[in-house]
This record gives sequence, structure tokens and C-alpha cells, in this order.
Amino acid sequence: MVTGDHVQLRAIEPSDAETLWRWHSDPEVMRWMDAPYPPSLALTRKRLEERGPDSYGNVNLMIETLDGRTIGIVALREAEPEIGEARLDIYLGEKDTWGQGYATDAMRTICRYGFDKMRLHRISLTAVAENEAARRVYEKVGFVEEGRMREAFRRNGKWHDKVIMGLLEDELR
Repeated sequence: MVTGDHVQLRAIEPSDAETLWRWHSDPEVMRWMDAPYPPSLALTRKRLEERGPDSYGNVNLMIETLDGRTIGIVALREAEPEIGEARLDIYLGEKDTWGQGYATDAMRTICRYGFDKMRLHRISLTAVAENEAARRVYEKVGFVEEGRMREAFRRNGKWHDKVIMGLLEDELR
């Protein structure tokens, strides 16, 4: 378990299937995500039961409050030790926790883990340009916009730009 100031990050367990399924079935939670179809509960359970262990290349963790309430998920994926880089994904599925600092703390905690334990030099992510709440969180911990992919995300019949953001190990705030 990896602990921050307000959250702890723990391994994903098969018992998390119902929680993940509920989040993935919520259009408001998935609004800015690249998940095209909500999976069935049976498929979610199967994926969790069959998934292999985390590795250097892919670390997937549940976000919990310090009192043990599961509120989201964070991942460092496609990590490459040869170049010291990984891609970050995060979301909070429990909407009543939005805007309370949990995402910011989870970001700091996973980035610190990536830089200190995985010996990464750089962490990158993409975000839909209109997802201002997420971009504020990323900027708070030190991510900077490095580029833009024009009309790379489609939601409700409208195309949106995606921004590419990056953080170097000495930029973490």
C-alpha cells in the first residue's frame, strides 16, 4: 500500500468488480473517458479474476480514503525502464468526493511512487481539453501542457481536442 496525505493506493482485487462496474456504467463518471461501451458485471468480474499481476510496465491501483473507502483508480502504464517514462490514468468514481482534494493527493502519491520507486524520469498523460477540473488537478501537481491533438475525442456527436501533458521528476509539487 502506498499512502499520501489523504489517500492510500492499494492493489486491485477481484472483489472490486462491482465497484468498477458501477463507475463504468455511470455516464457522468465516464464523460471524458475513452471507454466506448459499459461492460457487463460478469465481464468486469472475469477481467479482474483473469488479469495478471502488476509489473513494472503496468501498475494499477485503487484509490481509498485513509478510512478505507474506495473512491477511484490510478495507473502508471506503458512504463519503459530504458527511457524512464510512463503514462498516467486516473479517475474518481465516487462523485461525492469530487473537488475535495483526493484526486490531487492521489496524483502526487502515484507520481512520487513512480519517481522514487520505479525510477521514472517523466510521466505523461492526455486529457480532453474541456475537462477543466482534471486539468486543474494535473497543473496543481506540476504537469504542463506539451501539445494538443486536434479533435481526438468524440462525445455526444461533438469532437474535442486532447491535450498532452507531462511532468519531470524535479517538477513534482
